[in-house]
Amino acid sequence: MKADVVLGLQWGDEGKGKVVDVLTPGYDTIARFQGGPNAGHTLEFNNEKYILRSIPSGIFQGNKINIIGNGVVLDPALFKAEAEALAKSGHDLTKRLFISKKAHLILPTHRILDAAYEAAKGDAKVGTTGKGIGPAYTDKTSRNGLRVGDILSGFDSKYRTAKAKHEKILSDMKFGYDITELEKEWLEGVEYLKKFNLIDSEILVNDLINNNKSILCEGAQGTMLDIDFGSYPFVTSSNTICAGACTGLGIAPNKIGEVYGIFKAYCTRVGSGPFPTELFDEVGDSLCEIGHEFGSVTGRKRRCGWIDMVALKYSVMINGVTSLIMMKADVMNHLDIIKAGVAYEIDGEIIENFPYELDEHVKPVYKEFKGWNCDINDIRNYDDFPAEFKEYVEFIEKETGVPVKIISVGPDRDETIMR
Repeated sequence: MKADVVLGLQWGDEGKGKVVDVLTPGYDTIARFQGGPNAGHTLEFNNEKYILRSIPSGIFQGNKINIIGNGVVLDPALFKAEAEALAKSGHDLTKRLFISKKAHLILPTHRILDAAYEAAKGDAKVGTTGKGIGPAYTDKTSRNGLRVGDILSGFDSKYRTAKAKHEKILSDMKFGYDITELEKEWLEGVEYLKKFNLIDSEILVNDLINNNKSILCEGAQGTMLDIDFGSYPFVTSSNTICAGACTGLGIAPNKIGEVYGIFKAYCTRVGSGPFPTELFDEVGDSLCEIGHEFGSVTGRKRRCGWIDMVALKYSVMINGVTSLIMMKADVMNHLDIIKAGVAYEIDGEIIENFPYELDEHVKPVYKEFKGWNCDINDIRNYDDFPAEFKEYVEFIEKETGVPVKIISVGPDRDETIMR
């Protein structure tokens, strides 16, 4: 049995939570492989809305095993709040959620450092969520991090040492802060974590694969935010691409099966960073309003624009995508004309490959389509879509060389078409 992967192909916020929830009935296990509580996966069903930050999106479907892998960074305080909220709604996680002892912890001082570093950048801010993700991954790669397994042995000494290092940096930066309440909630979260199954998750994952159990690996953020292949430096701090499932769960590359790539029918981006197809007009405003484009974790308004096929094809290539999943096409129901960026113009030269750097010199070259200009929310069969919509879908398939297997026309589980 091979492990399948589902991930975002744009700048995050593609709708991964809903897709994982929809796909979960076909799998024995759902495993999150990177990111932290900066990710917000929104799920809607039975007239209820849930936002997951660190917990895998398969937690609602039956008695499936859910795993937080070693590639994730975990904030105990935020995890406790998330898990307790789910428990109140009738979803007890203690027997179904397994957490890697090798996952790194986000400390209270990581969150303060995050704010200090952003403040120091002035106009060059990256636009982080302020959750301490970057500083936690920095400590991981510099071999100064604390891991979930550390809470089981020698924790107090390790925590004091790490905290002291951070306080020295903050003192040198002359950054004022009060850690009292943050630390209190964090230490309560550490105790709460001990209620869960803290395991060597790479052993469990490979045992499941070897025993023909099906696994869906869930990514956070999107490919264009990958630390290596995204629009650097305006990226996240982890590998959001398919290869991140290997390092973030301990799965060998030859054990990867299907790769589901999720994209919106248009594009969004939250925070700072280049966005060649961004719209600054009433069309962009309407996509934001109709699509409810506000961050599920931060509440920040997302920037909206046309689909960027240069970036999408690059993402398909990097990830080895085998099936595409289109989200939020219904948000464009009202448009007479729809555009797709098919190339970039840089200093008078037309290029179709994703460049080393995106900057103000990059101008999109567009292809226009006639909009379907009708409500597609109630459609449940691909054959019933208007011809204009099918033309748009089939254009994307031709450009990427990958079939669009799933189409979402609304936030609910039921508003999903399988092809």
